[in-house]
Amino acid sequence: MSVDDLNAVLRARRAKLEQLAEQGIAPFAYRFERTHDARHAVAALGGAAGDAPGPDVRVAGRLVSWRAHGKTAFAHLADPSGRLQLYFRRDELGEERYAALDLLDLGDVIGVEGPLFRTKTGEATVRVRAFELLAKSLRPLPFGKEEVVDGRAVLHSGFADAEQRSRQRYADLAVHPDVRELFIARSRMVSAIRRFLDARDYIEVETPVLQPLYGGATAQPFVTHHETLDMPLYLRIADELYLKRLIVGGLERVYEIGHDFRNEGIDRTHNPEFTMLEFYQAYADYRDMMSVVEALVVAAADAVRAEPSLAERVPVFEPPFPRVEWVRALNHALGVDAMALDASALRDAAERVGIEHAATLSRPKILDEMFQVLVEAQLDAPTFVIDYPRELSPLAKPKRGDPSLTERFELFARGKEMANAFSELNDPIDQRARFEAQAALRAAGDQEATGVDEDYLRAMEYGMPPAGGVGIGIDRLFMYLTGTAHIRDVILFPTMRPE
Repeated sequence: MSVDDLNAVLRARRAKLEQLAEQGIAPFAYRFERTHDARHAVAALGGAAGDAPGPDVRVAGRLVSWRAHGKTAFAHLADPSGRLQLYFRRDELGEERYAALDLLDLGDVIGVEGPLFRTKTGEATVRVRAFELLAKSLRPLPFGKEEVVDGRAVLHSGFADAEQRSRQRYADLAVHPDVRELFIARSRMVSAIRRFLDARDYIEVETPVLQPLYGGATAQPFVTHHETLDMPLYLRIADELYLKRLIVGGLERVYEIGHDFRNEGIDRTHNPEFTMLEFYQAYADYRDMMSVVEALVVAAADAVRAEPSLAERVPVFEPPFPRVEWVRALNHALGVDAMALDASALRDAAERVGIEHAATLSRPKILDEMFQVLVEAQLDAPTFVIDYPRELSPLAKPKRGDPSLTERFELFARGKEMANAFSELNDPIDQRARFEAQAALRAAGDQEATGVDEDYLRAMEYGMPPAGGVGIGIDRLFMYLTGTAHIRDVILFPTMRPE
């Protein structure tokens, strides 16, 4: 972009950049040694009153307000911990340095040093003895405007367009402290989950993102090509099959927190790239894993609640969570035995409840879609849905006492899936039959069905201990805990169409 293409505001900032160069002032520094952030600087002043000098500080951050009054100027500097007032005096800085203040703009990153004091209004302030420009802002940030309403400061956002905020997350974070707090809380939640699993003797591992054969879920993958090996590779849709290989190898409790990728639509709860937690425990079944999931969700909620600005948004959980049976719940909602319907009757029932293109969907897909509409959407409080039909769960063990079902549960809250778990299938002969059934569905046109993973079958043939496994969507869990409506608001850089 040439200077001629810039608007007047951007051209004015570029002109100041040139003036800085002419005056020998470096606009982009290498470093600045801070002694305090804004919050600790205010704390260091303590209860000092009047203009009595407090301790010297060196603080750095963005200029977010500016008021000049001839020979003096007031400003506010903001960093992640808060804001701190600055006081500039021409007599203190000298004519030349004070004049250089005219080359600063809102959004510039500066460092200052000087003693703290309190103004007549009681505000902690730095009497600036020296300042340094650390980064010139060549593009104005969309700061909001603040006004006092009924004695309270109310901030009106200057950056309200949701799509632009997601595209320019850097600007969103810079001008919205509440957004920074949200993502800090997300990081703390993930750290708490790691601590929770580490304390229970799970070990964290890393498995391939690029896979020669995708599996572990029903989803359409992203496809790429490796030039040297001259072969297609797939971005993983799940971590499951590699983690269970590790169970075979004697790592009895493993987990991974990483990105999975599914070539699917984008909506309020789906992003093509998302963060998943999967963990597996040898010698456990799905009922053991329910107890682990309940405790993990409580620990995650406690971590998010520790962020003061979010505390009131986080629900309080009281395990055990309710359990409902998949088939019984669907039959009750539909009014007939869904599992007894033939293909034609099932499609008719699906169309009656609003499932689009039912004639093009496989039987398992129709059942799944009907359950989503009739049951999932009605589950608000955390609820375990248990004992799924076998045809919907190609990786779960048959239910003891009823082989038409599987030992599987999903955790739902506010109508959305948060966790999926099985008593893991460890019979390689049964597993091969289910893989082949999936391959047949794929051959018939189901793009989300998977194929036969011969290497995974070989691993199982060495002997896989019984195990319980769980997958939890980190993004959706955090959405639920914070009451966030759109997945793009809990992902720093969501997938979006190019501008």
